[in-house]
Amino acid sequence: MTPDLHYYDRQKAELAEEKVLGGFFMRLAYGCPAGKLLHWPLFARAFFSQLLGYCADRRMSRRRISGTVKDLNIDMSEVIVPEGGFASFNDFFIRRLKAGARPLAAEKEALVSPADCRILVYPKLEEGSCIPVKGSSFSVGELLGQPGAELAEEFSGGSLCVCRLCPADYHRYHFPADGELRRSWRLKGKYHSVHPMALWSGLRVFAQNLRQVNMLELENFGLSAFIEVGAFGVGSIRESFGGGKFRKGEEKGYFAFGGSTIIMVFKAGSIVFDADLLAKSAENIECLVRMGEQIARKA
Repeated sequence: MTPDLHYYDRQKAELAEEKVLGGFFMRLAYGCPAGKLLHWPLFARAFFSQLLGYCADRRMSRRRISGTVKDLNIDMSEVIVPEGGFASFNDFFIRRLKAGARPLAAEKEALVSPADCRILVYPKLEEGSCIPVKGSSFSVGELLGQPGAELAEEFSGGSLCVCRLCPADYHRYHFPADGELRRSWRLKGKYHSVHPMALWSGLRVFAQNLRQVNMLELENFGLSAFIEVGAFGVGSIRESFGGGKFRKGEEKGYFAFGGSTIIMVFKAGSIVFDADLLAKSAENIECLVRMGEQIARKA
């Protein structure tokens, strides 16, 4: 099945087509049978993603910035550009935004998006069930891995959202509410793309890719799992936060070159997703939201 590359832009209230960086390679790797031969050498090991990350850190990679800005229609008016320009393509990729570029929904009962992303929401998780995402699937137990196996059943009947970042997006991610980091662990894995082309190929990307799992105790929302998923081209998941208590909107970390995903899981009866996200997700349409926008409220 061919993936639908349209999403709903929440601010503009219209459907838009996603522009794919490296679209030819993506179609080759995931859209034809011969592409499966590339999966093991390119995606099963860290080497190729680390190599791409190394190249994106070189000064000569700056030549790619202007073309990428134009091709992906990136709004540079909200970006903090260092004196002398960006040192490399990766320096541009992990760019910071100007103060006020992402206003926070400040109400205590408002849960905000952790990133600029395309979001799908799932309001009810059945115990042991697999969550279908654009042709792929995973269970909460698989997502958390062995260190969190005993915690998976705590989220039975709960809710979940998948926040997919693409190369055009601001790639720093933030906490969705006030709270405290209780526990975290890193799960080794593969480096498949999280793009719908990869998901529609049937690969169980979210259950297999490199992941950083965090258990958060959120004020007003209780226990939540906050999972950072690595992807093809992401040299690493990089943590900015040192641990302990945090505030809504505080930076948690960032993804280096590539695209990736944040998955958040909540206990039953803790949140209610916004009606527009529920309606679009029921149609399997991702919604483009910006970091700091409300995506749910306290139940």
